[in-house]
Amino acid sequence: MSQIFHPSANVAAKRSIVGGMLLVVLLGLGGWLFIMSPFSTNVGVPQEQPVPYSHKIHVQEVGLSCQYCHTGVETGSFAGIPPVKTCMTCHSQVLKDSPLLEPVRNSFETGAPLAWTRVNNLADYVYFDHSIHVNKGVGCATCHGQVDKKDVTVKGESLYMSWCLQCHRAPEKYLRPRSEVFNMDWQPPADQLEQGRKLVQENGIKVEQLTDCSLCHR
Repeated sequence: MSQIFHPSANVAAKRSIVGGMLLVVLLGLGGWLFIMSPFSTNVGVPQEQPVPYSHKIHVQEVGLSCQYCHTGVETGSFAGIPPVKTCMTCHSQVLKDSPLLEPVRNSFETGAPLAWTRVNNLADYVYFDHSIHVNKGVGCATCHGQVDKKDVTVKGESLYMSWCLQCHRAPEKYLRPRSEVFNMDWQPPADQLEQGRKLVQENGIKVEQLTDCSLCHR
């Protein structure tokens, strides 16, 4: 019986298999790069806001603390977006006629809230409590980056579960003394791991429970 396929068909078949496998790998790699890119995570991407707010001016130059505006950060799950009356505490006197602050003045006079665009926003199926993290020694800059040095507030980290788990699996690498939580210039010491382990014990952190699904997904 004569051969149906030419011998070269074997080579073509092998190349097709290898090519198909490479295509699957490339598609997977491309998908992963897309998911991790700023286009998907919005990390470092400025969001349009009703008023151009600069953390750099308010924190670095004026000297406001994080808690002055984000009043719920130490006691509640939500750090809080300051009401316009907080803004008007200063801006009733400072830059009181600035066109850029007209939305703030109008909101204060009419009671209509400003429609701020959320920069950091978790999915509805994720439970997150600011107060727990702050009171256990997680600094603002750990999650939000050096917002105090930025004129435009942008997302500092992806906030993906894989990113959160880096800390939940080894909190000793990231914890700082509670007195330094709001210090945006704090740097980990050379013996961070040793100091971090002490903070884990002092703050009553049960590391074995930090990766339980129910901790964040309730």
